[in-house]
Amino acid sequence: MDPLDVMLDMDQLLPYYKPIVSADTQMIIGYEVIAYFQNKNGKLQRMDWFFDDVSIPDEFRLEVNTYLQRKAIENKLEKKNNSFLSFYYDADLLVRNNGEQLLEILEEYQLKGLKLNEIILEVKDTDFPKDLDQLANLIKYLKTLGVKVSIHLENPNGILDQLATLHPNVLKVDTSFLKDDLLPHLYKDVYYAISMLSRKIGASLLFKGINNYNQFNYAWRSGGQYYQGRYLIQPQPDFVEVDSCKSIIQDSFKQFITYERKKGKAQLELLEKIHATFTSILTQSTLTDNYDEFILNVGKACKEFAFRVYICNGEGIQLSSNAEKDQEDRWNLVKEGLNKNWSWRPYFFENVMRMNLEKKGLLSDLYTDIDKSELIRTYSYPLTNGRYIFLDIPYRYLFEQEGLL
Repeated sequence: MDPLDVMLDMDQLLPYYKPIVSADTQMIIGYEVIAYFQNKNGKLQRMDWFFDDVSIPDEFRLEVNTYLQRKAIENKLEKKNNSFLSFYYDADLLVRNNGEQLLEILEEYQLKGLKLNEIILEVKDTDFPKDLDQLANLIKYLKTLGVKVSIHLENPNGILDQLATLHPNVLKVDTSFLKDDLLPHLYKDVYYAISMLSRKIGASLLFKGINNYNQFNYAWRSGGQYYQGRYLIQPQPDFVEVDSCKSIIQDSFKQFITYERKKGKAQLELLEKIHATFTSILTQSTLTDNYDEFILNVGKACKEFAFRVYICNGEGIQLSSNAEKDQEDRWNLVKEGLNKNWSWRPYFFENVMRMNLEKKGLLSDLYTDIDKSELIRTYSYPLTNGRYIFLDIPYRYLFEQEGLL
């Protein structure tokens, strides 16, 4: 479609409303306003491309944006709808215009009853201007008026430091990378840094692109407060009942919680099984300075669920070799592990402190083993005199036990 055709026939531009659903109430609390163009045959075409195409003159994009914003705000006021309206702006264009077009609309409709704290301005991280201070100042001013600011993260790893400067109200991320056949809990670290940062700066997480059960599960697991996507509800030509998604959300939440409980039970049973094995081993053999002999005995006793065993001290220094099980289920010593330092691993000291305090073993989250390039879990257990034993549990065993993946 030619941009000029859009400008000559703007009456055919329609605002559609993409619901934003809240996790805590399971209600629709707002709508992202998206643009469609309706041709003479009644067919609708999504217009995202128009706003992202920098070859289209600024005045064209501003005029179309203004037209859609007016229609959406007038509909909101007419229907006396108190939900949020979220409008997308090219951040660079917003700065070049100094926000004047947007501010004029907000001021005009505020006099007609629009509450500015029910407006969300959305910008993409990929559209940030070179002078970020200008954008930061404009965002700060809009927030003093009550307008909330959402940043859609298309390249999150590149702007973590900038997010703290901009201090948005909402961080918007996409779940569409997660396909139907992928297990959501195996990808929990994709947006882990974003989730941590959002908590520190007081921003809510909004997950978009939720088009199947797994993607919704991922958003829930990742701390999403708000959700969008066809799995919940399609974009609508008008506002809908606030509880339109409540049933599917509540049913999904019940399934999520049921699975988490089964997983917790399976992990507890594995912990008890390993602990019983350790109790038996420690009553039969005393840990001396011959660590290698001890870990071989442990490995043989735990051959059902372990493929590697080693001992470290509280500083992360490995005191033993690795006892490793080969393909014929024989246990061998691998001397290369001796004296390696594992203190750099995430959560190493946190887990050591927990073991010291709780006096019991811990089961790690799933992670990828560097040597085997497969997902494993590690069980760690406090011995005596500041020594700790670690058992690596292979993917095959985890896969065969319900709830351990």
